[in-house]
Amino acid sequence: MTQSTRPSCHKVFPVSVLLFALLTACGGGDDSPAPPVSVPFTNGAATTANPVAYWNRIAADTINQPATPAAGTPEERRPHGQVDLATTHVAIYDAVISIAGTHMPFAASPTTDPAGASQEAAVAAAAYGVLKSLFPNRSTQYQSAYDSHVASIPDGSAKTRGLAVGAEVATKVVALRANDGRSTVVNYTPGTAPGQFRGVNPVNSFAPYIKPFTLTSASQFRLPPPLALGSSAYAADLAEVQALGGATSTQRTAAQLEAARFHTENPAVFLARNYRSFAMDSQSIADNARLMAMLWVTEGDTNIACFESKYFHNYWRPQSAIPLADTDGNAATTADATWTPVVPTPNHPEYPAAHMCQNGAAAAVLKSFFGTDQVSFSFSSTATNTVRDYATPDDMVKEIELARIVGGMHFRNSGVQGGVLGANVANWIVANHFKPKQ
Repeated sequence: MTQSTRPSCHKVFPVSVLLFALLTACGGGDDSPAPPVSVPFTNGAATTANPVAYWNRIAADTINQPATPAAGTPEERRPHGQVDLATTHVAIYDAVISIAGTHMPFAASPTTDPAGASQEAAVAAAAYGVLKSLFPNRSTQYQSAYDSHVASIPDGSAKTRGLAVGAEVATKVVALRANDGRSTVVNYTPGTAPGQFRGVNPVNSFAPYIKPFTLTSASQFRLPPPLALGSSAYAADLAEVQALGGATSTQRTAAQLEAARFHTENPAVFLARNYRSFAMDSQSIADNARLMAMLWVTEGDTNIACFESKYFHNYWRPQSAIPLADTDGNAATTADATWTPVVPTPNHPEYPAAHMCQNGAAAAVLKSFFGTDQVSFSFSSTATNTVRDYATPDDMVKEIELARIVGGMHFRNSGVQGGVLGANVANWIVANHFKPKQ
């Protein structure tokens, strides 16, 4: 990896109503998209040769395995994969970009003079500083990774200054994210009326109370209500998931079921491992720092906004709606008391689909960063132990929309609206943050 040497330029223009409204393109004075991008498949592997990807791996392995801290004692704070990765990458970005000088800072600037500082050293110090503050019980793990990485960086004033820049920025970012609302205790009462979610002790009910990174509030992009139970659109959506997503359905194909199962891995683990591939070895440290910060800040705010809409609307899942269809007041729906989904349903409200929120947001960020929708890549899943290839981010999003129906977990409208929410958050962030210096 090298320090940033290539200039960045941005032209913003509308391209897609559903997934993004802002596309950043670098070119020679016209509005043509950038050349296609082929992202090498890494399956989450990363070494210190690519410091941004390496510290993303260290962070993700920590954040997504909270039950096994090195000290063997419980964590002192409730982890949130997207938000904690965003915090880590904000510090990395702000430290690196203060040295590169190409883009505006996101949250914090160092008082330490960044001139001539090592970007690699800044990455290590920024990530280490954030992680040891967020998860002090894992300090031994972080210290080992930090010492090993820092030892590989040539000694000198550049290294010393880079470490100072990273450490200072980390301290400032951690302070800005202190008391972010995640400790909020939510007393949830399951619904009993038609259309209401019926889960007991649902997960992520605290997410709407986390302080967003960029949004004016968690409800800034709250979605309109889900489909009315008496509508023809609702009847059509229910019939679709009833036919395709049941445990004994014969109407879906084997390929459709494979795709549905592929996307059932723990989302926090799945996204962290697979998104890491976009921090390519061929890109500069500064570019990787910016892309990872854009992705994870967007994912963090999208998750907050998505679950705000989920718990505000509190909509029932197909696993309740289909057996109880005789209570929905819609003559076009048919109840089936024996119907169960082919894939276990997550324990949180149905609307909107979180997978579509998160991946719709990521698709918009990727197209903005690379300046083209022709970004090909591959993702892996431990749920199926397979790898799937995608010609574009939109192809992935379309696959997920159907996969959540075939899995019996979601109505189609929930997927569509989840994509809208994700794109809204991504567009907001692209329009207001990570912009080049004028």
